[in-house]
Amino acid sequence: MRSEYSAGAIIYRSDPSGISLLLLKKEGREAYDLPKGHVERGESEEAAALREIKEETGLAVNLFPYFSTSIHYIFEDHKERVSKHVRLFLAKSGDQKVRISEEHIAYLWCPVNEAGELLKHKEMLHILPDIRDYIDRYEEMHTLNSEYSRLPGSIKGWSLSKTFVPGEGPLNARIMLIGQAPGANEDIQKRPFIGRSGALLSKLLEESGIGRENAYITSVVQFFPPKNREPSKDEIALCRPFIERQLSIIKPEYVVLLGRVAAKAILGKDSISDNRGKIMENNGIRYIITLHPSAILRFPKNEHMLKSDLELASRELKKDKKEDAHTISA
Repeated sequence: MRSEYSAGAIIYRSDPSGISLLLLKKEGREAYDLPKGHVERGESEEAAALREIKEETGLAVNLFPYFSTSIHYIFEDHKERVSKHVRLFLAKSGDQKVRISEEHIAYLWCPVNEAGELLKHKEMLHILPDIRDYIDRYEEMHTLNSEYSRLPGSIKGWSLSKTFVPGEGPLNARIMLIGQAPGANEDIQKRPFIGRSGALLSKLLEESGIGRENAYITSVVQFFPPKNREPSKDEIALCRPFIERQLSIIKPEYVVLLGRVAAKAILGKDSISDNRGKIMENNGIRYIITLHPSAILRFPKNEHMLKSDLELASRELKKDKKEDAHTISA
């Protein structure tokens, strides 16, 4: 059996009527398909997807970071069985005009709930609910971030930076990490945990088996407090509704609270030493309180504590995944 590898994308647009997916149709075929094609030798799947999107639709889009899915099917090509593996990414289209390639005869913006009936490969039926779920999360987070970024302009006497640092990571992450607030580097680059503390956190996430790419990372307050001071109670109170909405969008199974400020703001816990190394449940989410990476930079001998707590989270995630698999197979 021959194996083939392709890459493409689910391209969607959002308007008052709802979410629609872009479908393409070739001559002589009743069913529609997605923009996709062969991955060329030496080409990454992401590059192949972007190339195929441009060639088949004329659209210039950005693939969503942290999201991809795949389908697999078997078909016959001149009596030879072919095992087809397709990696699919996700992208949003703006107001660009679709210009289909010569190999296509039509395109359609199809409501997402009806796409399964028109698509060529029925394997898509299994992943469409996850795609719709991720799109919904993205749209909700986009709205939240837009509102949150405008907060400084609505508060008299605002003393934090006016630069908003959004959270980062998969919007369907099973684990979420919440720190205190962005630092000076984060304020410049508009990304959470990318300074010395971030480098340490990334290293320990990798060593624990979680991996930074699998975690959603944010802060209690997402604006830099000048001189790296702690955010005040009033500042935390202003930002708290936004972190609560982030939790409701991500729906993590586990949340790691990095440092005393995060532990106090989210769970009302003042002491790290009295609460770290164990799991606490609140509103259906399991929490682990641990040291902030910046505290490890000041006292390197305590690195094993943060590493141990991340390893605890990693073990629990793996255990839960095995239990879920057992339930499904049973």
